[in-house]
Amino acid sequence: MKTSPVERWRKSPWIRRCALILAACIILPMIFARLENRMIYFPTRELEGTPSQVGLEFDDANIRTADGISIHGWWVPHDEAKLTVLFFHGNGGNISHRVYLLELLRDLGVSTLIIDYRGYGKSEGRPSEEGLYRDADAALKHLREARGIPLDRIVIFGKSLGGAVAIDLAARVETGGLIVESSFTSIKDMARRTVPILPVHLLVRTRFDSLAKMPSLRQPLLVIHGNRDEVVPFEMGRALYDAAEGTKDFLAVPGAGHNDLEYVGGEVYRERLRTFLARLNP
Repeated sequence: MKTSPVERWRKSPWIRRCALILAACIILPMIFARLENRMIYFPTRELEGTPSQVGLEFDDANIRTADGISIHGWWVPHDEAKLTVLFFHGNGGNISHRVYLLELLRDLGVSTLIIDYRGYGKSEGRPSEEGLYRDADAALKHLREARGIPLDRIVIFGKSLGGAVAIDLAARVETGGLIVESSFTSIKDMARRTVPILPVHLLVRTRFDSLAKMPSLRQPLLVIHGNRDEVVPFEMGRALYDAAEGTKDFLAVPGAGHNDLEYVGGEVYRERLRTFLARLNP
């Protein structure tokens, strides 16, 4: 009598183990794919303030992306500005948590457009890597067409996750300058750091591979990183800087973590930004 497949399953621990491993190889990536975005993006919807709370005049900017998503931002003008900063924030909160930065940039004499990515604040949709790239494209197009600002007068500024968005945009479009603060080399590298005992980096589909894009940059570059960054290792910021060619500068902020560079760096931080911007506007 022939042995049925079920009987062979019951009698063979080896077959059972192989089947369980195969099932895990199929199911775990499916589960991880559903959870991946939740581990990368931490948006909040409610705006907890506006630039007016620090005395800044501003306009709401409602921008339509190439794939039909409406994203929201703030335009903070400076009457005497010769440069405009396009700012991309990190992976948590929304633009209302960056009002302090808008005040700092206003004091440096530039106009600023800050946007919320899709799924953040008042912006429609859900965040994704390609979606954030489209949001960045739409914001740059808004500055050029709706605000009439030439490319060489636009400085892209990205912090943390926003640094990856900024680098991608700057690698494709040459603007007046690029500032990258507290940013990482790639999501895979961050996965290796965050979960070193599991091969999570093999499962992630999101790339944000900034390191590979650095040699494509053509505009002047300023990289800023705290040497006590508890989220993104200081070495990643340095690696981004080392991979770039052309005119570049690096500011290491002693004692600064991931979210306190402007406070710990104080006047040194502000002066380095001021100097970099002045070089772009001789």
